[in-house]
Amino acid sequence: MAMLLTEPQKVVSAPKTAFPAEARVSWKRIAEPVLPFLERVSDALAEQVKSFKPAIGPYAHYALTNQGKQLRPALVGLSGNATENCSEDLVKVAVIIEMVHLATLVHDDVIDHAEMRRSRPTLASKWGNEITVLVGDCLFAHAMELTASFPTVEMCRIIAIATNKVCTGEILQIQQRGNMQLRREEYYEVLGMKTATLFALACELGAAFSLHYAKNRKEFNSFGWNLGTAYQIYDDCLDLFGSERIAGKSLGTDLTNGKFTLPILLAMEKATPTDKTRLKNCLVPWKPELLGEIMALLKKYDTLSESKHIIEQFLQQARLSFEAVHPGGNITALLHLTDFLSQQTQHLGVVN
Repeated sequence: MAMLLTEPQKVVSAPKTAFPAEARVSWKRIAEPVLPFLERVSDALAEQVKSFKPAIGPYAHYALTNQGKQLRPALVGLSGNATENCSEDLVKVAVIIEMVHLATLVHDDVIDHAEMRRSRPTLASKWGNEITVLVGDCLFAHAMELTASFPTVEMCRIIAIATNKVCTGEILQIQQRGNMQLRREEYYEVLGMKTATLFALACELGAAFSLHYAKNRKEFNSFGWNLGTAYQIYDDCLDLFGSERIAGKSLGTDLTNGKFTLPILLAMEKATPTDKTRLKNCLVPWKPELLGEIMALLKKYDTLSESKHIIEQFLQQARLSFEAVHPGGNITALLHLTDFLSQQTQHLGVVN
């Protein structure tokens, strides 16, 4: 089977055709069709701990058993129309993608000096950076080892290319720290590499193993890429406009680490020369005591509303990816996922 990770399309403006507002969706409702599949993925991930030496086992177990909503495995399962009797290969694909993702989180927490991840201490805060970096390396290597068990080298190539893109995106983001000249296009490029790549991969490979949609891998890739981009913009906005109680992780780390996300870029685009200078002086070098002034400038230029609008554009482009795809399988659940993210986006900045 010739599997080629297709390149995503750039987002374009499109009329909004979201589901009716009254049809509110929940993650439980979306994931329900593939819950047995997700349980198998969780069991398979836990089983991977046995592949590591006993001395490393506790670290691997800690990293592999904190999967949150299992968003990427859910994308594999929904795209692959997984049922309780789905193939072992589809489970393995989900395990590999989730393991690569978890490895990136382990490394991200070191880079960002994050204390919390999914409502519990990060691996780095418990065992230190040296062990954590090497555990992340082991997870990457083990994911590649699992990939090599497929009968063709094509899977190795696809997963390796995607993993390379994810790591390259992280490097580019680090290089852009403190760059007040960062353009929105460069920001989107990094999002596409470090986040949207695995979303696109999960959807495309899920479809590739599906009897329904093996011929629609390009469309599934496009859906995943746009959904992943929207998700990362949302996550970036959450870092500024969310709360740690709801997010379950350390917030405010982007500005601390010199990462300028979409709200900051929008403010720089719209600000008067005087306000632009004020913003620059607050950010470089970083002065945490001036966070209130930064937030006031973001509010003055209404960057949260515009960020929400851009997220909606990417979500709409994701929906349009399925326009020419025959309905069936779990496509409805995938489309409901765009509405779920839209609902979460609207809650940004709301004081509870």
